Amino acid sequence: MKTNFSVVPRLMKRDPRLAFNVGRALFSQQRALLFDRPRKDGVSNELYLMYFRLTPLCNLRCVMCGQRGDKGVLKGAFAAAEAKKIVPLEDYKKLVDQIKHKKPVVYLWGGEPFLYPDLFPLVDYMMESGLTVAVNTNGTLLEKHAAEIVKRKWHALFVSLDGFEETNDAIRGEGSYRKVVDGFAAINREKERQGSHYPYMGIVTTVGNRNYKDLRRLAEAADGFKLAWHIYNLGTYTNPEIVEEHRAFMRERLATEIECLPAYATGYNEGIDGQLLYDILKGIHGADFGHPIITVPALEPDKIEIYYGDLKTPVRKECSVPWGQANVDYDGDVHFCADYNDYVIGNIRETPFFEIYNGEKAREFRKALKERPDGLFPGCVRCYQAMLCGKRLPGF
Repeated sequence: MKTNFSVVPRLMKRDPRLAFNVGRALFSQQRALLFDRPRKDGVSNELYLMYFRLTPLCNLRCVMCGQRGDKGVLKGAFAAAEAKKIVPLEDYKKLVDQIKHKKPVVYLWGGEPFLYPDLFPLVDYMMESGLTVAVNTNGTLLEKHAAEIVKRKWHALFVSLDGFEETNDAIRGEGSYRKVVDGFAAINREKERQGSHYPYMGIVTTVGNRNYKDLRRLAEAADGFKLAWHIYNLGTYTNPEIVEEHRAFMRERLATEIECLPAYATGYNEGIDGQLLYDILKGIHGADFGHPIITVPALEPDKIEIYYGDLKTPVRKECSVPWGQANVDYDGDVHFCADYNDYVIGNIRETPFFEIYNGEKAREFRKALKERPDGLFPGCVRCYQAMLCGKRLPGF
């Protein structure tokens, strides 16, 4: 199965400048591994990827979502109260001014980022500052904004879609599939009308026991969407035993109480036929759909069963995220882990970013991660960021 680097050669042919920016980020990642991760003081000089979770608000309730899904932490009155804390545009502009010399790739997500009131001027400012910007969206609002997105030449859209129509809608909400398809069509019409190849669009599919048998049908349907990539994310999963082990570790080593990890003990990993899933993915990878197919993590056939059935067994090691990435939350809090945002290293509305990024809490987090067996905390074994940015273990 292809790795997450496989999209770069094709992008180089179509858009050398954007490919250069992505390649620069990948090169920065390698520098961080070679020079910063070995440092004993916990300092990092690299910054190649910045996540911005712009809002806790979302118009869908996807069942596996750690925020608003079955066990999500953002619900009801609590979610409504959190939505009042969003960072205003001017504060984000100040942050962009602080980080732009590093040229990180910027990834905007939520919630649903189109519900952030100043999304368009924020993307404008980031792009004017020389940053490469990707927006992760559920896609249901693309049709409404298609003309403006293409006009402003957004770089990339990552759109969530988890199966063909009935399967996707059972997971993400009735009518969501059709809204995404209509959104893709609207973007493609505008690209043709305006004579632009921006934005590049791709699908991200989260694999679980409710959709894995339907992946081929989605791949065939997506053949007509004019995509630049299709990513199959094998999913973020945990169980109560791992949660308690992680809770004890974070409390003892980093004086932190956890709330986020239990939201991923959903059971949607259970009962998956690993060989059947591998055969389905192999067939998709072997077909020509006109765009790269990427599986995260790429695994050997006999290891998919372990990925879903034995959640304590690592398939990657030595997560590199804290040495080149950071996530800015909707309230300005900064943390390294996008989905497990319990350990806060600072807030951009109170402290300049690089004082946070190499501050005492950040350095202590890096040191703690390096101390761990395989370079992972207990709750990291199926984290999506670790799957992307960890080293592949022998045999996996």
